[in-house]
Amino acid sequence: MSGDLHWDYFNPVKVVSSPLNTLNTYVEATNVILVTTAGFVSRGVVQDVCDILHGTLVHVWSGVTPNPDIQEIESITRRYIHSGIDFVIGLGGGSAIDAAKALSLTLADSDSSSLTDLFRLDKKQIWKKRLPLLVVPTTSGTGSEVTPFATIWDREKKKKYSISTDFSFPDVALLDPSLTLTLGPSETLYPGLDTISHALESLWNKNKNPISQIYALEALNLANEALPIVMEEPTSQVARRKMQMASTFAGFAISQTRTALAHSISYPLTAHFGVPHGLACSFTLCKLIDVYLSQETKLSYEKLVRDTQILLSSLRLDLLIKDFASQEEILSLSGEMYTPGRADNFSVKLPDLADILVS
Repeated sequence: MSGDLHWDYFNPVKVVSSPLNTLNTYVEATNVILVTTAGFVSRGVVQDVCDILHGTLVHVWSGVTPNPDIQEIESITRRYIHSGIDFVIGLGGGSAIDAAKALSLTLADSDSSSLTDLFRLDKKQIWKKRLPLLVVPTTSGTGSEVTPFATIWDREKKKKYSISTDFSFPDVALLDPSLTLTLGPSETLYPGLDTISHALESLWNKNKNPISQIYALEALNLANEALPIVMEEPTSQVARRKMQMASTFAGFAISQTRTALAHSISYPLTAHFGVPHGLACSFTLCKLIDVYLSQETKLSYEKLVRDTQILLSSLRLDLLIKDFASQEEILSLSGEMYTPGRADNFSVKLPDLADILVS
């Protein structure tokens, strides 16, 4: 394992497995912004949060869309920058949590550069403060509740950017698996695939360390067991809890290693063709497993990885992705699929992308 002799592990997030109605225990504030999606308004969850935080002023931004855009974040920052907000809550999947992370930074400092300037003009921003941040994940996939990363998209330029700073680690992650019980098939499958991708990408990562490996292996164990069950029995709270833990454990792993080649391949597919992130970063995994295991032999966890490959093969991801992009369209983006800091994290020799992309 690379880094056997010299490694470190840092993750300051307080993780709490507890019902949503305990939220007020962890919110010490008088003026809160709740970052979420319209679905949680219609299902009454936003009203529940407001009731739980009785006596606290709660501003609600329920306009989070999949893959939050820099213009959306800029607009909300301008709207609330002078509102005296002193706490941010992110309720939802990875997009809502990432948007909440971004706002916890931009709302804390009116003198900071705009995200548009930071990303498009490649300006350097040293974040020095943020607002307190609590997140409540409602899908089991991104692990964003325990990572220092926030993915922000630029739809106009068709690019993906990432905020990466220790300041974007949430303070508290509240895990309540009952919030995942109403997820539909796609909302269950695609985040679940993201979890599996995170775990595998941490295992074949040049930045892995003994602790990240333990988290990644346990995430795979849990996901291999629970994902088929939640697809067949979506109301199984036991399986939903296992998937939620798999997502968080995989998040603990990538918080140290970052992702690798499969994610690098995924970004232009999402930007250009709207391929859901979990599918975009997992349809190449079966072939990448073969590449990895052909070069890394005598791994103690080879059987677990092969079992994961069997599960992924059974899901026919090669067919699912064709609903979004043809093979020719996928191949046309191969020149954009090498992202420094991601693709070069792959710990073995990089394969020819055409061999990976052609089904």
